[in-house]
Amino acid sequence: MTEEKKDQGAAGQGGQGGEGGRKGQGRPKVPRQSMPEQAPLVRAKNFDEVTLGYTEEQALLEASRCLQCKKPFCTTGCPVGIDIKSFIGLIQSKDYLSALAKIKESSLLPAVCGRVCPQEMQCEKVCILSKKGDSVAIGRLERFVADFQAKHGGGRIPKAEAPTGKKIAIVGAGPSGLTAAFDLTVMGHKVTIFEALHKAGGVLVYGIPEFRLPKAIVEREVKVLEQMGVEIKLNYVIGKIKTIDQLMSEDGFDAVYICNGAGLPWFMGIPGENLNGVYSANEFLTRSNLMKAFRFPEFDTPIKRFKNVAVVGGGNVAMDAVRTALRLGADNAYIVYRRSKDELPARKEEVEHAMHEGVQFKLLTAPVKVLGNEQGWVKGLECIEMELGDPDDSGRRRPVPKPGSEFTLEVDAVVVSIGTSSNPLLFQTTPGLGQTKRGYIEVESEQTCRTTKKGVFAGGDIVTGSATVILAMGAGRSAAKGIDEYLKTGEWWSKGAL
Repeated sequence: MTEEKKDQGAAGQGGQGGEGGRKGQGRPKVPRQSMPEQAPLVRAKNFDEVTLGYTEEQALLEASRCLQCKKPFCTTGCPVGIDIKSFIGLIQSKDYLSALAKIKESSLLPAVCGRVCPQEMQCEKVCILSKKGDSVAIGRLERFVADFQAKHGGGRIPKAEAPTGKKIAIVGAGPSGLTAAFDLTVMGHKVTIFEALHKAGGVLVYGIPEFRLPKAIVEREVKVLEQMGVEIKLNYVIGKIKTIDQLMSEDGFDAVYICNGAGLPWFMGIPGENLNGVYSANEFLTRSNLMKAFRFPEFDTPIKRFKNVAVVGGGNVAMDAVRTALRLGADNAYIVYRRSKDELPARKEEVEHAMHEGVQFKLLTAPVKVLGNEQGWVKGLECIEMELGDPDDSGRRRPVPKPGSEFTLEVDAVVVSIGTSSNPLLFQTTPGLGQTKRGYIEVESEQTCRTTKKGVFAGGDIVTGSATVILAMGAGRSAAKGIDEYLKTGEWWSKGAL
């Protein structure tokens, strides 16, 4: 595409994005644009964002790679159904605010998803270009238009339909609850969110570190909801202050959506886990992220600076924890994982960032005992080497201990990041709320989100177990549709009808 033609295409508005995309086929050899980053040894000592975002020139080059397919598989690969073809076409036309508006027809959180969602396993995985090379960097383009609006202003608050007079309570202000609140408000319903913590955002504020997702971005998106009329009640623990039944019978809510996540941490069940210096990843990250302990004493939440830290686990949360430990001043930060690098469940990008920053990976290694000193503090982690055997129920090869291979890591802190489950509080205070064998809320399906209690819906991690931000958002969209249908028809799941 010549610069003259590109400028001509740029003069068009939203409806001409498709034409710009067809012209984009003339540049099939444009390589996927790399994301600028802080240098590894610099960023390992600060909490500033690691990736710096595309320049306008890079975004236009990357957008030009999109073929504007007649059948865009990328949209079917997106859990919230973003019209990816159209928003990239609008970028090709340099109509960035319209591109953002197109995304926001389906997603409240483009600046968030553009940073933390695993696009490589979803929309980008089914991009037609991935069959013979690199897919279009959809997530990076999503981030670009969101950041463009934040920097330059403009855009608009989505317009809601006429008020329905219906009230919905949402339990949890994480990505699922925020998404459901957005969709329900646009539908004309009155929404109130009840959040147990002192900030809205859920895992976006307590779990994901500042260097991956600056909290100002989350606050910006929450403010949009408040401008739309959503009420957010903080420090409000449903099940303690009020029950689900009280919300409906006393406060007059017509439906309730439970999406409070699965925040109860698992531990390993090995000797020494009660020693000082053993943390769950949830506590460790919450102290740093939500309570700003990394900026002590500016914020009055202390966090001990350890010199040698072992993080047990291999997922994204484990990577967040070990990279946080490094930034808090650890000389040695280890990942202890019982399988090999190929089985690491964390995003490839996060693993590579950790390695570049100096994190040491102890793979095919399992902890067997936490060692302590006379004062009750951690002084080491006894481990055993593993080898991979036959596949287990998950399809991954089962780790098997190697006899006589025990060794000790000299550490003064251990962070356990092996998974979470649901908090039992809501089950204890909500009669008739069904529970699965795995301890999560029972629903008719993940599409309707109806629980066994009439008028009560559930979605996200509290139904599926720990998953991704975008899948939680997808659940929020499904719940909003299910709630709207219920309010119109009164129909319910026969098993749970009261």
